[in-house]
Order: sequence, then C-alpha cells, then structure tokens
Amino acid sequence: MRRLAFTILLLALGAAYGADKNESLAGLKARFESAHPEDRPDIGIRIAQYQLRNADKLYASGDADLARAAVDDIATYSEKSRDAAIQTKKHLKNVEIDARKMAEKLRDIKRTLAFDDQAPVEQAILRLEDVRTSLLKEMFAKDKKKEAK
Repeated sequence: MRRLAFTILLLALGAAYGADKNESLAGLKARFESAHPEDRPDIGIRIAQYQLRNADKLYASGDADLARAAVDDIATYSEKSRDAAIQTKKHLKNVEIDARKMAEKLRDIKRTLAFDDQAPVEQAILRLEDVRTSLLKEMFAKDKKKEAK
C-alpha cells in the first residue's frame, strides 16, 4: 500500500513539474508581473530562455520580424531578472550564468544570419553582457565589504 501511495505521489509531482515546464509564454509573463520579488529572477530567466528557443526557431524558419521581438524579450527579461536579483540579493550567480549562456547562444545564432538581421542580435548580446557585468560587480562588491569588516 505504501509503495502504491509513493508511486502515485511521484507521478503527481512529475505531472506538476511537467505542466510547469510547458507553461505558455503569456502565462510566464503574467506570473512574472505578479510574483514575489525573490521569485522574479528565476521566472524572468525562464522567459528569456523560452524566447531564445523561439528566436532560434524563428530565424531558422525565416521569420526575422518575430525573431527580433523574441530577441528583444531575451534582453528585457534578463535585465528584469538582474534587477530583481540585485534588489533581493538572491540568485545573482544563477542569473549571471544563465545570461552568459544565452549570450553565447545568441553569438552562435548571429553567425548564421544575414548581415541585415545581425544588428538586433548584437544589441541583445551587448545588453546581456551589461547584465553580467552589473551582476558580477554586485557579487564581488559584496565580498569586499565582508573582507573590510
């Protein structure tokens, strides 16, 4: 009986996790706006990663206009995640790592694009690098304050 209850519990948790993983972009954006500040860095990065996948697919299918909107969302929600992480002093390292990975992926995407389509992607890369820089400054400024004490 215990084994059956445990199996049911695992299946329910797996289904809940799977449903959360497949949440729509609009649902994630709505959750971001209403989330507690300490939850916003994670949700914002998930939105940026979702849009990164979308941008890659859209550029591959030749829909550059929709891809540009997705690229803009990547930078915007990464910046919002950074702001929330700095405000709450939580998830700084995770947001910085995810921003670095997304910038690398955008560089890979940029190499495959026509010259006219590269500028918005380059702007997003620069914005992600700014996100990383400000997060690194925040992380290491905190360490210096501790050492001074």
